[in-house]
Amino acid sequence: MSNVTFISRTGFQAKDDPNCFNRLHPALKPVAHAKPGELIVFETRDAFDNQFSPQSTPAQVACADLNLVHPMTGPVYIEGAERGDVLAVTLVDIEPDEYGYTVIVPGFGFLRDQFSEPFIANWQLDRLSATSEQIPGVKIPMCAFPGSIGVLPGEVELEKALAREQQLAQAGGFVLLPNAAGAIPADLFGEQGLYKDKALRTIPPREFGGNMDIKQMQVGTTLLFPCFVEGGGLWCGDVHYAQGDGEVSGTAIEMAARVTVRTEIRKGLGEYVKFPQFEGGIQLQRTEPTKFYATTGIPLKARGEVPPHLAYLDSPKAAALENLSEDLTLATRNALLQMIDYLVQQHSYTRQQALVIAAVAVDLRIGQLVDVPNYVVSAVLPLNIFSD
Repeated sequence: MSNVTFISRTGFQAKDDPNCFNRLHPALKPVAHAKPGELIVFETRDAFDNQFSPQSTPAQVACADLNLVHPMTGPVYIEGAERGDVLAVTLVDIEPDEYGYTVIVPGFGFLRDQFSEPFIANWQLDRLSATSEQIPGVKIPMCAFPGSIGVLPGEVELEKALAREQQLAQAGGFVLLPNAAGAIPADLFGEQGLYKDKALRTIPPREFGGNMDIKQMQVGTTLLFPCFVEGGGLWCGDVHYAQGDGEVSGTAIEMAARVTVRTEIRKGLGEYVKFPQFEGGIQLQRTEPTKFYATTGIPLKARGEVPPHLAYLDSPKAAALENLSEDLTLATRNALLQMIDYLVQQHSYTRQQALVIAAVAVDLRIGQLVDVPNYVVSAVLPLNIFSD
């Protein structure tokens, strides 16, 4: 039987846990070593680092410290992994916590211009399904995966990410730049930290993985990460009990968890695998609904309206148009808003409840990318989640 490397969770929050970090930089030291083929067990924390409990209210969401997002467990040094290799990580098991939550944070999420009030759904979890008093009549099947998983950046990748994100921020883009507040480890990334101005936030995914939020990266699949540092530096966190494609409220069913993986080194394949990739078998079939309702969207908007994703470009041309060309984001927005209307009108949920359902259960599918100017996106709601 394979040896097991166990990385435990200790302390109330990540600042009390020597096995955790919430900023990315090559200076992070491994908390454990493992050989390829051995099992690695990560005890992970929830995305907001234990700021919520089963009794939490929307008022607590409004007061949440977003600087604590996301606490990650690791990194782990994989013996034999070198820059230029690919680290293959097979997800073996995910054991959920008993509590999870979905929140709407004002100013964040795909429809942040439409939802300005905080909201929380507290979920009771087991290995079969999740239920919430705040979303009555709904039972969400477990389809767990790591929202965030990856390897450490090298110095080259760090500098590239910092440069392009700073450039985007200067142009008015929605970017979270390095911020020492709440950063851990404090000696590296905190107010007096050695690398406080060069510690990447964990919100966006990058070449080395991270917060990809891909629900299809579930148990049984193998994730492929290009290695940029010796030992790879594998880490994991932000585990989701279930999520719809898009995670449109800004969160899925967030939870602490125990994640078991096995690694393999594919020597020299980093020349071909420049960004994370993944492979598997029948896992995708398990995410398909047995009964569904779907809405569709194309890139239409009101004259004078500037969608949030285009606001930083300050384009009077975009504002004047009612139809944008080849805009998947706007098509997605319209499909999603129609789905929210459907949930409100046909299932009697509030708009906030409908957004939570969309975030944890609705899948977004690209229909076509050729029928210019109107690309089509579908929002697919599995009807088997409803108890009535």
